[in-house]
Amino acid sequence: MRVIDLSRDGPGGGRLQQLEGRGCEAGVSLIFTSTAEPGAGPYLHKHPYAETFVIHSGRALFTVGEEELVGSAGQVLVVPGFTPHKFAVIGPETFWSTNVHANDTFVTEWLEGPEAMLL
Repeated sequence: MRVIDLSRDGPGGGRLQQLEGRGCEAGVSLIFTSTAEPGAGPYLHKHPYAETFVIHSGRALFTVGEEELVGSAGQVLVVPGFTPHKFAVIGPETFWSTNVHANDTFVTEWLEGPEAMLL
């Protein structure tokens, strides 16, 4: 058994924290998101595996493929592999989610934003 301490802020003091499963012999990787900043969220991207969003509090506007929907506390959203997706926090309450990547490492293809320009 391994215990990972995520109680401290990440680099730069942000509340986005992540755990890559390979380092602790887990078959999944996790991102923990906590922010009340309206509009906060990742640029459009996709993964070669499914990503599951467990929403603990708050709301965010999700774009999944061609569809838009509001995800809110108590919901679980599953984005199939190879599907472009992003979300933007709606506020005013804190959006808190656990994002489960069905892979032991993060593999992301950025379709928007600065990282997409590097391709």
